[in-house]
Amino acid sequence: MERRSGALQSKVALVAGATRGAGRGIAIALGEAGATVYCTGRSTRQKRSEYDRPETIERTAELVTEAGGRGIAVAVDHLESDAVAALVARIDAEQGRLDVLVNDVWGGEKLIDWNAPIWKHDLSAGLRMLELGVKTHLVTAHHALGLLSRNPGGLHVEVTDGTAAYNRANYRLSTFYDLAKNAPLRLAFDLARELEPYGCTALALSPGWLRSEMMLEAFGVNESNWRTATAENGHFAAISESPRFVGRAVAALAADPSVHARTGGSFSSGELARDYGFTDVDGSAPDCWRYLVEVQDAGLPADSTGYR
Repeated sequence: MERRSGALQSKVALVAGATRGAGRGIAIALGEAGATVYCTGRSTRQKRSEYDRPETIERTAELVTEAGGRGIAVAVDHLESDAVAALVARIDAEQGRLDVLVNDVWGGEKLIDWNAPIWKHDLSAGLRMLELGVKTHLVTAHHALGLLSRNPGGLHVEVTDGTAAYNRANYRLSTFYDLAKNAPLRLAFDLARELEPYGCTALALSPGWLRSEMMLEAFGVNESNWRTATAENGHFAAISESPRFVGRAVAALAADPSVHARTGGSFSSGELARDYGFTDVDGSAPDCWRYLVEVQDAGLPADSTGYR
């Protein structure tokens, strides 16, 4: 596993929703930069969440440590206010500070009824999506930003799906999913305003087409052969990115002394790769959201030329 410079050696981060996918990739990339990372989620080696998948927060924490940081796994359901308050109190007691908060809690993929109008979509599933994707973020921000705001320079990252520009122009799968993924964009804008007097930054960040554990399984490929599957999987294989790519975007932001200039904004991993010069694990720099507009949504055949 690559070990990068210790740009975040003295920093303490909380990645809420670090079990798998983007959250795991972000936690590991912060570890690459030397940070101490609290990795939270509901799936542990003793108990699985409703996803019923093998990934655990303990393994994420181990990967953070292997990457060069210090990973600390804490089982937390971010819908439970008292549990989140206890988590923040523990971070304060053990570290005395919080420099980076990443709000990546989600868990709603299995609840989406794609392209179903609201009156046909299962209501309980839709409302559960909003709980998982919005309420968890509000609960976490409520309890954690008091600690983060004690020191100027703190960074809060709202992880979502889609940039503000893309989501403004496109319907995103269903009304419930659309709301769940647009809410973090506005939340980042609001929190930027509230954190401004404390010298802290809030922004929204979207990965591109993510090669998460679940997505790889859905396309019948793995991290070692996804490039060879272009003919079968088209645009996914052409432009997808590993979870580490968005992780390196967060690490670059956290190490940037001028990051406050971005407060309140919405960014993508590909866009930030151009600005900061980091790459994905394969050395490429996929620009997914530009590709989606210019290639996939334009009805052109899959071709990553000029987009990686």
